[in-house]
Amino acid sequence: MGLTEKKRILAIDYGTKRIGLAQTDPLQLFASAVGTFERTTLFALLEKMAANNEIEKILVGYPLSSDNSPNAMTAVVDRFIMELQLAFPSLPVETADEHHSSRDAHQILIASGTRKKARKEKGRIDSAAACVILRDYLETHR
Repeated sequence: MGLTEKKRILAIDYGTKRIGLAQTDPLQLFASAVGTFERTTLFALLEKMAANNEIEKILVGYPLSSDNSPNAMTAVVDRFIMELQLAFPSLPVETADEHHSSRDAHQILIASGTRKKARKEKGRIDSAAACVILRDYLETHR
């Protein structure tokens, strides 16, 4: 497969209230925020992207405690991953460590000059955290 034939990788920062989504460019060099979605809206978007053959894989931020043991959100995310796999059997679903992704996203928003009020907008941190998860994945898989 040549560089121009690659598809996007989608990253999901799953939360019980909001789900942040980021994607790579088609060459899988950069991560950019797509937005924040509710579960039903997210699945509709993924269905459209899958139908258009735009997605290579889905990457889900995986919550573990600092000692790498499961935490309260781990089982919730495991159920969500199972739902993704059932809804999109032809797409591989992988997990990636999401430890500190929200904290790193917050720091990136501060460093980029995003005003405090804008940083607190619903979903801003969630989509930025998905970008951090995807950026870290790209850096370790080059």
